[in-house]
Amino acid sequence: MNAKGSVFKYPDNVDTDVIIPARHLNTQDPKELASHCMEDIDKDFVRNVRDGDVMVGGWNFGCGSSREHAPYRHQGQRHLRGHRLQLCPDLLP
Repeated sequence: MNAKGSVFKYPDNVDTDVIIPARHLNTQDPKELASHCMEDIDKDFVRNVRDGDVMVGGWNFGCGSSREHAPYRHQGQRHLRGHRLQLCPDLLP
């Protein structure tokens, strides 16, 4: 597999409140949720992500509540200019 694009690397223990901040959970619209993705840890992420870019999360990426809003960010990924690949070491075999 070959990937081309920028890498957005995030530290360990990025929880669901960082992926989609709780203050934006008044909607389930994927486009609206995607517009707030990672804004508390990387204010420029939504503006800078492009087709072919890669997000690398550290250990325990996505920890926290079991709410469904953070995964909606993936459904709204077409609104994030094609972000397709996310790697998290604790999810790899």
